Amino acid sequence: MSYPREIYLKAERILEKRRDSATMEAEIRAEEIKSSIPAVNEIQSKLSRIGLEISQLFFWGENSKQKVEELRQQSKALTDERAKILVQNGYKENSMSPEFVCPVCEDKGFIGGRMCQCHRQLLKDLMKTEVRKAAPLDECTFDSFLLEKYSDTPDENGIIPRERATKIFDAARKYAQNFSMSSKNLLFLGGTGLGKTHLSLAIVNVVINRGYCVCYGTSQNICEDLQSEQFGRDSDIMYKKRQVLDCDLLVIDDLGTEIDNQYSIATLYNIINSRILAKKPTIISTNYDFKVLEDKYDKRITSRITGEYVRMQFLGTDIRNN
Repeated sequence: MSYPREIYLKAERILEKRRDSATMEAEIRAEEIKSSIPAVNEIQSKLSRIGLEISQLFFWGENSKQKVEELRQQSKALTDERAKILVQNGYKENSMSPEFVCPVCEDKGFIGGRMCQCHRQLLKDLMKTEVRKAAPLDECTFDSFLLEKYSDTPDENGIIPRERATKIFDAARKYAQNFSMSSKNLLFLGGTGLGKTHLSLAIVNVVINRGYCVCYGTSQNICEDLQSEQFGRDSDIMYKKRQVLDCDLLVIDDLGTEIDNQYSIATLYNIINSRILAKKPTIISTNYDFKVLEDKYDKRITSRITGEYVRMQFLGTDIRNN
């Protein structure tokens, strides 16, 4: 479960900004309080002198444990007195201390060398922000997936679209809830507007919440960005090769919309094959049926999909019109 370096750097900057902001705001409040409440100002001066005296005792290495303990008791008494005065004057008792977003780690992101929960949540939020640049992530959840929009009338093969959608929905939710690096690759097949993208993003939502790194994009955008990166035009692209190949879960939406040339085919084969070899799960969705995919792509691609992907065929008509 490793995020792109850019995500870690963004998280570090946010944490640093939180710490700086909390410290600065506390300093401003402290100055306001000291100027308006003389008693607090006097206590602060006494606390500073006690702190200096304790530091000097430690510096000179004098055997003065009892003296240090006495000074600490004095400091505690002064701190308690300051808290009472602050409350009496309409402030919170800790108004002179920084109010960190996370009081557990004080916005450092780590506790005793271990990543704080707030840091983990920040990484998840940043991961979601990246996906939101490409898709309506917040709108596509399992809760908002409406099975009643599918027809309950059997098609010409006797298959009921709603029953098929229900099975796919249950499988997708189970897949998301139990996702791991040993999860299967999925291939969502079916016409336009049958919920393939919605379910893909619903899986993404859950997988990100479980702490995994996800990359989501259309086949067209991924291929175009990887081509730009290869030719050095990578100053304004969203997808990079290492990100696409290394993420815990890759979702390629709308397979078949990419420009139909040898470069795109080679790029797709490299992505699919490399992730299979690295045992990294991938979800692909397409509006084409598998026969069309076999005619459209190099057999190396379709044979890898045939052998390594679980097919899920959506049936029915565009549910967005229902």
